[in-house]
Amino acid sequence: MKRLLSKCLLVATSLLLGTACTNNFEEINTNPNAVGTLTPEYLFTKAQYDGVANQLLLLLGTMQYTTSYNDVAGFGSKYIASQVNSSSSSFSNAYPGVLNELTLIINAVKDDPARVNLLAEARIWRVYCYSRLTDVYGDIPYSQATLGYTNNQFTPAYDAQKDIYADMLKELDESAQSLDPSKATYGQSDLIYNGNPTQWKKLAYSLMLRLGMRLTKVDAAAAQTWATKALAGGVITADGDIAKVSYLASGQLINQNPLAYNLYINDYISANGSSNQEGGKYQDVFINYLKQTRDPRLPVVSVVYTGGSPNVADTTFAKQQGMPANLGSKPANFAQLSEPNPKTVLLRNSPFLVFTAAESYFLQTEVALRGWSTGTPAATLYANGVSAALRQWSLFSASDGTIPTAKINAYVSRNQLVAGSFAQQMQQVYTQFWVSVFPDAQEAFSSYRRTGYPALTPNNYTGNATGGQFPRRFIYPISEQNLNPASYAAAVARQGPDNLLTRVYWDK
Repeated sequence: MKRLLSKCLLVATSLLLGTACTNNFEEINTNPNAVGTLTPEYLFTKAQYDGVANQLLLLLGTMQYTTSYNDVAGFGSKYIASQVNSSSSSFSNAYPGVLNELTLIINAVKDDPARVNLLAEARIWRVYCYSRLTDVYGDIPYSQATLGYTNNQFTPAYDAQKDIYADMLKELDESAQSLDPSKATYGQSDLIYNGNPTQWKKLAYSLMLRLGMRLTKVDAAAAQTWATKALAGGVITADGDIAKVSYLASGQLINQNPLAYNLYINDYISANGSSNQEGGKYQDVFINYLKQTRDPRLPVVSVVYTGGSPNVADTTFAKQQGMPANLGSKPANFAQLSEPNPKTVLLRNSPFLVFTAAESYFLQTEVALRGWSTGTPAATLYANGVSAALRQWSLFSASDGTIPTAKINAYVSRNQLVAGSFAQQMQQVYTQFWVSVFPDAQEAFSSYRRTGYPALTPNNYTGNATGGQFPRRFIYPISEQNLNPASYAAAVARQGPDNLLTRVYWDK
């Protein structure tokens, strides 16, 4: 009887415990601080921040804007073989960050006709982010990318860049046409245009112009088709339509300009000209060009420190001096060399310019020079681009970035488009382009590889990974070889060796 009672008590206790374990199970095991429903507006803000934060800062050195006597920090300008893996960071950051975020947004809004603008703008921004990625790596995961959450696809194939470009241009075309000013927008969650569909359409067609012109070497007919379609659709030409992400001077790091913040915190925080942690300065190639052309942007972007007490940032034109890229130790005159102006380039609340009126006009100049457009002469388009490029510095700082109109007009007058050969005119246009897109070195890198301008001389530094040649792309992360080996191997077999000299599809 005692044994039977003990068994009954054991069963009863087990039943009670079982009930206790399942009662309110969902409530007990749900994080009260978690968000159960995705809000596209909030995530779109994050995707815009992440999209422009995912930059290869080393390209500032590659495009000969900056350099360092430190071999590690100076990889971008020296192509040090032991540091080549640092070029894979953009690839590693993009997929778990902005590309996944945009996929979540697109999946959330794609079936709701009322949110067609949210879908279109997410697709346009996705093209921008993918284009920045494929332009530095070539073939990348694209059609099967970001399917881990929805399709358990963790080893995506790499798409050929030719196919990626075709799809990105299609995406821009469809998205631009689907924008509807009468429908809902992201509103203030959109850091670029505050939800304005008309301006997003201009950005879509401007990106179409950029990507279309990228094809001039490999498919001139397609380049002409997309460029003329973009111009017919309407591209950015007014300063008020410049696509830019705005930032705050303080607060969380995500709210501060990532390029300015990283330059400031890694190298120029001491603001004394000598205690630069990474040994960085402006490269002599950049400073010499600005001085030779009497460019009024020089005192806007560059300073030298006086060495007095207090140590004053001096913008005097004649005092600016760059550092050679072939140095392996700190030069004696390091403290007197030029570095970024803390009141413009290093401002953490300065905007990041995604697409400018200047770039639009320079690309339109090339379209006109190729005979693909009629109407505004190439010389006028070029002058408009030069003028717009000087004006855009006022967006960085109204007080320290604004160049007087008289100086702008004088510079434009001194730099009219030459009446020479196509090659001579292209050199002039894209040397100006190189100056105008600073500090967006990634776009300068793409433009240089396509056009060959400006006529930069590669740095044949001891221990470099290119044999003294200019880099053409950057390498995939080592993790791809370990975690996605079959897709990685197929991409390498199709595109060429995974090194700095293999050219991407449009770089011929």
